[in-house]
Parts: sequence; C-alpha cells; structure tokens
Amino acid sequence: MHHHGYLWAGPKQRFDEEALRRPPHPDPPPDGSRPELVQRHREVAAEFPVVDLPPLETAYWLVKPGRLVRGTWEEPEDAAAWLGRRLAEAAPRFASASDRDTTRLVTLVHSAAERLIRGGDLSYGFYLERPTFLSVALVCCPNHALPELTCPLG
Repeated sequence: MHHHGYLWAGPKQRFDEEALRRPPHPDPPPDGSRPELVQRHREVAAEFPVVDLPPLETAYWLVKPGRLVRGTWEEPEDAAAWLGRRLAEAAPRFASASDRDTTRLVTLVHSAAERLIRGGDLSYGFYLERPTFLSVALVCCPNHALPELTCPLG
C-alpha cells in the first residue's frame, strides 16, 4: 500500500464545474435521447479521466493521468508531512482566519496521518485570496473504497 498526493488550485468558478468532477454514468443515454444529452455524456466521458479538476469522490483521482500525482509515499506519516508542507505554504493566503490557525493545521495533519494509517483517503479544500480554491488530497493505492481502480503510475 502507498499514498499519492494531489494538489489543485484555481478559480472557484472552475472548481464548481461539477459535471467534470464526477465520473460519467457507465451507460450512455438510451437511443432516442435528446442530442444535447448524448453530446454531454460523450464530453464528460472523454474529459473526466483527463481533466485536472478534483473529483467529487477522492478515490477517483486514481483514474487521472499520472502527471497529476504530486508525490507518492509508502509511509503514511511521510504523506501527512507533505500535506503539512502544502498547507503551511498556502496558509498565508487562506481567506479565513480560522483556516490560518496553526494549531488547527497541525491537528489536520495529525488526523490525516491516523486516517492514512488505516488505509483511508482524505481531501481538504480551502478558499484562498481572490475567488480561488485550493484542493489537496491523499489517496490510498490500492484503494479500499474503489478497489477496481488501478495505480496511475503503473
């Protein structure tokens, strides 16, 4: 078992494009469906696996290209330490004063390590200055929630 780290920051408006953040339905629209529905299904099916947007379900990061992996760790504590460094780097830009609280951030990192030790995934999101959103995730591989997903790094 190992853990992959993912990081995304961008306009909140782009983050809100939920259709591109969820996997397409496994079955295409039935024959006779409205053309725009068929076209939208095709677009989502083509874009979801490659778009850099954070998926709504954290485990689905594993279907994204390996180039989006920001780090891989065998030890949960090392993955949590990476999370801590990313949060510390971004903290001065957090829009909320409570999100900048160092005690809170240290608690998040410690709880992350505990969750990772048990094979869980985690995903945190923060509003930054300007309407920007930061998403940081750690995903267990192989994944317990969706064991059919394969490792993005082969």
